[in-house]
Amino acid sequence: MTTSSPCILLTGFEPFGGEPINPSWEVARALAGQQIGAIRVESVQLPCVFARAPQTLQAALAHWSPQAVLCLGQAEGRSDVTPERVAINLMHARIADNAGAQPQEVPIVANGPAAYFSGLPLTRIVRHLSDHQLPVSISNSAGTFVCNQVFYWLQHTWGRADRYSGFVHLPCLPEQAARMCTRSPCPSLPLETQVRAVHEILTLMA
Repeated sequence: MTTSSPCILLTGFEPFGGEPINPSWEVARALAGQQIGAIRVESVQLPCVFARAPQTLQAALAHWSPQAVLCLGQAEGRSDVTPERVAINLMHARIADNAGAQPQEVPIVANGPAAYFSGLPLTRIVRHLSDHQLPVSISNSAGTFVCNQVFYWLQHTWGRADRYSGFVHLPCLPEQAARMCTRSPCPSLPLETQVRAVHEILTLMA
C-alpha cells in the first residue's frame, strides 16, 4: 500500500539503554501530521534493534513513498542538534540493543561500500538553524550503533542525488540528563527547542 499525497518520512527510535523516553521519537511524534507547505510529515518509530530497524524503515518507505526522509536519533553528551555527514559500513555495539544483540566488527551490508555521505544540504541546515538561534553543528561520526546502521541502510537502498535523505542526532532531554549522562555538567536541550530545530530542517527538505 502506498499513498499518493506528497510527504516527508520522519523517523525516531524507541527508548533504549533502560531509558523511558527517547528525544528522537518525542520530536518525531510532535511533528507527525504537520503540513510544511504542501508536504505532510509522516512519523514512524523504529525499534532500537539491529535485526529489525532496517526492515521497519523499509516497510515505512514502501507504505508512504515519501519524497524525502529524515531519520533522528539520540546522542548522549551532545549539546547541539547535529546533522550527520557520513554513515560507515560497520556495526560495533558498546551496549546491547533492545533485543540483547551486541554485534562486534560486523558489516551492515556485506561487501558494501565503506561509507555513504548524507543526502542533506548540511551547510544550508547549519546556516538556517544558526540564523534562527538554534544550536547546531555538523557531526562527522554517527557512531556504530543502530543509528549508524539505519543511516547507512537508508543511503544504500534509498538515497540518491535527486532527493533528500539523511540522519540527525539530537541531545538528551533535560529530564534524562541527570540519570543517564556520564559526564558533568551533562548537555541537554528542551523538547520544544528540538522540535523547532527539526521543523526548520524539514522546511529545507520540503
